[in-house]
Amino acid sequence: MKGKYWSAAIFGVAASLFVPIAAAHTFGAHGAGFVSGITHPLTGLDHMLAMIAVGMWAAQLGGRARWAVPLAFVGMMALGAILAAAGLILPAVETGIAASVLILGLLIAFSSRMPVLLGMALVGVFAIFHGHAHGTELPQAASAVAYGLGMLLATVGLHAAGLGAGILFQRAAVLLRVGGAMIAAAGVILLGGM
Repeated sequence: MKGKYWSAAIFGVAASLFVPIAAAHTFGAHGAGFVSGITHPLTGLDHMLAMIAVGMWAAQLGGRARWAVPLAFVGMMALGAILAAAGLILPAVETGIAASVLILGLLIAFSSRMPVLLGMALVGVFAIFHGHAHGTELPQAASAVAYGLGMLLATVGLHAAGLGAGILFQRAAVLLRVGGAMIAAAGVILLGGM
């Protein structure tokens, strides 16, 4: 049984190596719509890891955190996107995104506990950076609403994947913590590449 968990973890790490780091920010959204909004969060390792990590950490926290923490991320990400589309400049967006990967990974690796409201606030701060990065392309989209809805739907899907993995690996908590450590290591690499 343990071999199945290890093979799933190894497969996940190997698959992530084929996702370009921070590629989500390299293209313009000119003419983009719903499908582009869905694919956008899936094209950058930084966003994928952070959003999956939110779900994993919510699973570790348990109880109402399983839905409240991811929903806080989605809501604040939408706010960050709206602020970016309105022209608000947010300093150090890429650094904030990379830091979110590192910190969320550490929270999982150390199985950190905190009150649900504090967890919601923490991921909400990270979400503003992620939303801002995505939202810079909203004004260029053919349909900002369709693009934004696609982006939010992909985020919910990534949170659900992380939540599912977190629930699945709770019986093998060491694997969940190892996954968090690997996410944190990716955050260090992202920060080092800036």
